[in-house]
Amino acid sequence: MKPTRILPIALPLAAAVVFAAGVLPRLRAAGASDERAAPTSQPVVSYVVAAKETEAAVVTLPAAITAYQDTPIYARTTGYIAKWTADIGDRVKAGQVLAVIDGPDLDQELNQARANLVLAQANLELARISADRWRELGAQNAVAQQDVDQKAADYAAGKASVAAAQANVDRLTQLKDFQQVAAPYDGVVSARNAQVGALISAGAGVEIFHIAETDLLRVFVNVPQAYVRSVKVGLLADVLVPEFPGRAFHGEVARFAGSLDSASRTLLTEVRLPNPKGELFPGMYGQVRFRFQAAQPAILLPSNAAIINAAGTQVATIDASNRIHLVHVTLGRDFGTRVEVIDGLGEGSRVVSNPNDALAEGMEVSPVPAALEKRP
Repeated sequence: MKPTRILPIALPLAAAVVFAAGVLPRLRAAGASDERAAPTSQPVVSYVVAAKETEAAVVTLPAAITAYQDTPIYARTTGYIAKWTADIGDRVKAGQVLAVIDGPDLDQELNQARANLVLAQANLELARISADRWRELGAQNAVAQQDVDQKAADYAAGKASVAAAQANVDRLTQLKDFQQVAAPYDGVVSARNAQVGALISAGAGVEIFHIAETDLLRVFVNVPQAYVRSVKVGLLADVLVPEFPGRAFHGEVARFAGSLDSASRTLLTEVRLPNPKGELFPGMYGQVRFRFQAAQPAILLPSNAAIINAAGTQVATIDASNRIHLVHVTLGRDFGTRVEVIDGLGEGSRVVSNPNDALAEGMEVSPVPAALEKRP
């Protein structure tokens, strides 16, 4: 075959090969790039599934630590301090003598009262004998009945005098016993003001000792109104003290006031805290950590899921066809990053976790699930 005939056939064939090998792949790549660069018509939104909160709410509140019992000790009798046998920091038992009061005036009063009792008993015996004799004479009509009745009345008065004298002796004897100042219960001496030779007046005056029972402590805390329904006797609580970092002392709610403080809207609650080793002291500042189980669990959502505008408080939900619906809700407690929804939203609803202003009612979106962080 001649070269002049081959050339017209070879040139178109070579051009087709060059186009298929170089130009066509470039065109396809450019088309794919254009497809990737094209914006989607459905905005992508992240959502969380509405579910009732099952975890306990951890709440830490300031508290005051006090002794289970805290008692000032005063003298019940007048006299001078003869000696003291306990000082601050000493642990004492119930009935243990703390101090002795010397009261010479009381001793003389007691001696006089005992003598008066003996005199009253002697007068009573004489009145008894006289009454018996005059009763016999009256039976024989030897004396007037008026005289018989008078002797019987003298005998009754003698009985009353003996009873009064005995009561006075008993009173002074008890005061004598009070010359030994004793501890009312097991505890620790937190103050001592007794000095040997000091004059002590009965009742009022100088507080001789101060006793505190510290094996069991009372911790008082004011619980906000939002958690009042969760406060119950026996509820466990952790007491935290700055001097023991990283350590929690375990107690439980023993009682609570039946009404809220009108100024702070809080419920005064007492937590009983065992303190057998005496590590904690009355008067310390601490905190009480509660784990409250909600009486009626509410739905918990991210705080930025709420849409607050002129229309009220709403959340953006996503229906089965991936369309936006704005729902009015009622919010409850605010935990910072999380907020409760107590009305308007059902369990299982898909809620946009961070809605923007572009979302509108009925808009079709591409939903992407987002994990709901646990409440701290």
